[in-house]
Amino acid sequence: MATDPVCGMYVDEKSSTLATEREGRKYYFCSTNCKLQFERPEKELRNLRIALMVSWPLTIVVATLTYVLHFGFGNYTMLVLASIVQFYAGQRFYAGILDAIKNRSANMDTLIAIGTSAAWAYSTVVTLLPSIFPAGGVYFDTSTIIISLILTGTYMQRLAESRASTAVSALIALQPKIAHKIDGNKITDTLIERIKEGDLLLVKPGEKIPTDSVVVGGESSVDESMITGESMPLTKRAGDKVIGGTINATSSLRIKAAKVGEDTALAQIIKIVQDAASSKVPIQKLADRIASYFVPIVVLVGIVASLAWYFIGGVGANVSILIFVSVLIIACPCALGIATPAALLVSSGRAAKQGILVKSGESLQKASRVNALVLDKTGTLTKGKPEVTDIIAVAGHNERDILRFAATAEINSEHVIGKAILAKASKSGVRANFPKKFTYKQGSGITAIDKNGTKITIGNRDLFSKEGMAVLEKQLNKLESDGKTTLIVGIDNKAIGLIALADVLKEDSKKAISSFKNAGYDIWLITGDNERVANAIAKQLGIGNVVSRAKPKDKMDKIAQLQKGGKVVAMVGDGINDAPALTKADVGIAIGAGTDVVLQAGSIVLIKNSIYDAFIAIQLGKRTMGKIRQNLFWAFAYNIVLIPVAAGVLIPFFTVSVYSFLPVLAAFAMAFSSVTVVSNSLLLARFKVP
Repeated sequence: MATDPVCGMYVDEKSSTLATEREGRKYYFCSTNCKLQFERPEKELRNLRIALMVSWPLTIVVATLTYVLHFGFGNYTMLVLASIVQFYAGQRFYAGILDAIKNRSANMDTLIAIGTSAAWAYSTVVTLLPSIFPAGGVYFDTSTIIISLILTGTYMQRLAESRASTAVSALIALQPKIAHKIDGNKITDTLIERIKEGDLLLVKPGEKIPTDSVVVGGESSVDESMITGESMPLTKRAGDKVIGGTINATSSLRIKAAKVGEDTALAQIIKIVQDAASSKVPIQKLADRIASYFVPIVVLVGIVASLAWYFIGGVGANVSILIFVSVLIIACPCALGIATPAALLVSSGRAAKQGILVKSGESLQKASRVNALVLDKTGTLTKGKPEVTDIIAVAGHNERDILRFAATAEINSEHVIGKAILAKASKSGVRANFPKKFTYKQGSGITAIDKNGTKITIGNRDLFSKEGMAVLEKQLNKLESDGKTTLIVGIDNKAIGLIALADVLKEDSKKAISSFKNAGYDIWLITGDNERVANAIAKQLGIGNVVSRAKPKDKMDKIAQLQKGGKVVAMVGDGINDAPALTKADVGIAIGAGTDVVLQAGSIVLIKNSIYDAFIAIQLGKRTMGKIRQNLFWAFAYNIVLIPVAAGVLIPFFTVSVYSFLPVLAAFAMAFSSVTVVSNSLLLARFKVP
């Protein structure tokens, strides 16, 4: 069974005649109204506005004739006016009944149409054939007010829903329409749909990047905040990747299209947000099951209550009709149907704004129950590449000397350690010169002769032992005990200093782990790195549970062990070796800088490459499930309390006079419940980053 994405009602996919496709996904609807609302929301909102402009003035006149002015042809006048409201403003409800018959299922329009038609038909018979019900009054005011109130509630709900979908609309608005295509010396403005992979494009300052591309010429600052949430613009040069929809800030760039259409990052983000908003969470299954049986049961309750009070309670035909009308109107399960989708729509949009992609509503529900966290190290807690952390100088030299000699020796190196030393030298303003001679010692280091003829040696213990040089043992042991890769620097066969490197922590790793610890989560660091490095990182972060030298299967086995112990586990990782563990965990959280395999395996994706966003995602999951529970409670409580009231439970206490206002009150309550649920969900848009 599918769920109507607009009203939340169950729809039988096999028998449904109302369906539409959007971006490769098929949606089913309980009525033409819902289908049109889904396909053209702005036009439907305008049609609702027109219906209200017709119904309310006529309703006010009918109510005035009923309660204030009385004259000989008043009933006939009200019949004409009420008929316009019933069959023009209320035509959407009759269309819904026809759809229900075609689909062999009941929908919410069924209750409204039957209920208001009963009041209108009874009043029409009293007006045209008064001998049938000689003591009967007319209830045109009831049918018109009910239709006007329900249309008003629907209109308010649609307005609230349009606010809720602003996050998706904002993402869609980021997609540029035109690209400047470079063809030789000619530049042509081309529709973005016609751009193909490999096309050369020009992006001028202030323009949006047309599609995911690689920079082939120029240098500029690019604002990626609308996609990644990163506040500072990033400098992009030849070879760097740029994301479609982001803004080129300062200078012109020439780029080559790498991904187009549905393959772009922005298109994927929009699809994930839309899918999450229309997905189901396990808690919704109960609501769906109840909603599928609700309408026929309500009609039966209305008929039984009406007949029972007529034949047993002796209330008369007019009150019997009003009991039937009240039950049907008050029981409309609109709030029940939209309780979950409304919350998911708002929360998935809020998450996307923070740079967090939630692939399904079920991911949020599971995230809300997480109490154990398994973390990879490299690329997750750390930056994933070594940086120089310490420089120790001896023998009358200073740190700049050590860095200059080391950079001169490493200037020709393509090794990741050599690049880290050169990056440190550049950052420190130390200039490295090309050596006269350069020799790479496999697995141990480098020797070089600089322009002054000085012999430079940089490497590990083995290299210095082979060269017959003493090492700085005490300082070396201290740095290595901290889990750092340490190189010895020597000149002319004498050690003059040490350079230590490490895969350093990301800026927000300590804050993230501290937040998880304060919230009471069981935290595990599981890494393929050696024990010394793993323990050093764990010590910096205050993580007590560490597993080192772990293979992908070891990570999966540990997660399974935690799950057997009653833990709900979230796994955070970025490497291909993390994909199995991400799939095994209850919630897989993939770091956005990771591979495509990892992003597919994760049920939540952190675009900004920030581990702290994992904490935010889990807290948002808790807040979202709280809103869904509040919505479902309100929807259930509303029906449980008010259906008996509509069925006549108050008659023994207040007599049948309660039905002079109860049908209208029922319409107001039904509309109010839907607006309340959507408004409550909108509060998720105010979710503050902890």
